[in-house]
Amino acid sequence: MASKQQTGYKCRIAGVLLFLFTGIAALIAVAVIQKTWSFKEYTLEYGIVIDSGSSRSNVYLYEWPGEKENETGVVTQIMNCKVAGEGISAMKVDSEKDAESWKAFKACMKNITEAIPAKKHNTTLLFLGATAGMRLLQEEDEQRSNEILASLREYLISLPFDFQNASIITGQEEGLYGWITVNYLKGNFLEKNRWNTYIRPEGAKTVGSMDLGGASTQIAFAVQDNLTGPDYLHVKLYGYPYNVYTHSFLCYGKNEAEKRVMDKVVQESSDPAYIINPCYPKGFNTTMKHSFIYNSECTKKPDNYNPDQEMFMVGTGDSDKCESIVKSIFDFRYCSSAQCSFDGVEQPPVTGEFMAYAGFFYVARALLMNGTSYFDQFNSAVTEFCHTEWTTLRAQKTWISSRYLRTYCFAAHYVFTLLADGYKFDNDTWKNIHFQSEVKKTSIGWSLGYMLSMSNMIPSEVKEVPPMADPVFAGLIFLFSAITIVTAVLIFIILIRTCY
Repeated sequence: MASKQQTGYKCRIAGVLLFLFTGIAALIAVAVIQKTWSFKEYTLEYGIVIDSGSSRSNVYLYEWPGEKENETGVVTQIMNCKVAGEGISAMKVDSEKDAESWKAFKACMKNITEAIPAKKHNTTLLFLGATAGMRLLQEEDEQRSNEILASLREYLISLPFDFQNASIITGQEEGLYGWITVNYLKGNFLEKNRWNTYIRPEGAKTVGSMDLGGASTQIAFAVQDNLTGPDYLHVKLYGYPYNVYTHSFLCYGKNEAEKRVMDKVVQESSDPAYIINPCYPKGFNTTMKHSFIYNSECTKKPDNYNPDQEMFMVGTGDSDKCESIVKSIFDFRYCSSAQCSFDGVEQPPVTGEFMAYAGFFYVARALLMNGTSYFDQFNSAVTEFCHTEWTTLRAQKTWISSRYLRTYCFAAHYVFTLLADGYKFDNDTWKNIHFQSEVKKTSIGWSLGYMLSMSNMIPSEVKEVPPMADPVFAGLIFLFSAITIVTAVLIFIILIRTCY
């Protein structure tokens, strides 16, 4: 009988202990789950970058989650508003044109403003970066350049955003930010793994970047860490270091290079009233003023310069002669380093894949060479284009306005000379050039890379979101605590009774 009672006590104690341990385990589990299974909910952040180039301005709107990957935001372009009219470097000359420019500018900013939630307006960063057009104006007329930037700052400060600055970025910055944009869009910095988190792609290689604007052109590509000099920049993105060669050539943008070529054409002409232009298509002729060529710091004004003097130009479509004149604006002879591009600028050999965008893309598209091509194939397309008569070109290239179509023989020779003789692409490396304007429906340019870099300055707005609401969590903690306490009391009572 005593043996049965002792066994019964043991069974009851074992059952109560099991209940106790279950309660304690449940209590610990609830606390751990609430702490470790919580996730972070990040609000969307917004940034606006105004790219004020030599030809026009573009307003880009970007968004990214407040969370940052290794101190760099994951940014997406959600809008690109092209401001109608000329670039900001043309301001402060004609009040009527200025009024039209401001009207177009404000229309774009209105569209951008409406695309951002009102509650996020005061935290949306706003930047304006002016490029080569303003760099040239700053050299030519610093006072007017400063007045333009001052009026832009006054307007941008009045907007409901967190205005940061309106400034002229350097050519080196423009090249670097373009390189960052290209590699970000290509997924060379980050990719999502199977657990939907961002990681650096294993063995990822970066892509070189080549930008052709109206007043300058930039090249940038990653090189070995041991290369140093004024054109080498060490940057850190997503926690990883890169050594990037980048150089910007002012006055070698498509528009300024064309003026320099036309200056050569004028100088070689025996009759200033009737000028043969081998880079214009056969059958095309036009009248232009001296100011069209010589209103820039990139061209030297002749002794008898008269801005209103008219010139009658006749196109001949002479491809060989056009090529010769185009090459004459470069200096390929002088080099004090192991290897140079042109004008005595050091450049290491080009390696790997390259993205050629902006003016490069539009010229390649006119030649039907956008995407990838071969060296001889591209060169032949240039010659064929220049030999095509004006009337045929207009019928074939209906997507290009006559204003620009007349320039594409020059532009084609210019792009080929710049890439082949300048940057030293050859039969083996030319096929690595990809002529594109977008990647993943996002425009290629310096502004996205700029926004990626600037996003390091943005503090994340983080809200902890637990897996259980506070009332549920508190209720479960109370329930399991009560069970644990009651169970502990029962065990105490049972143990006391066994003593008697």
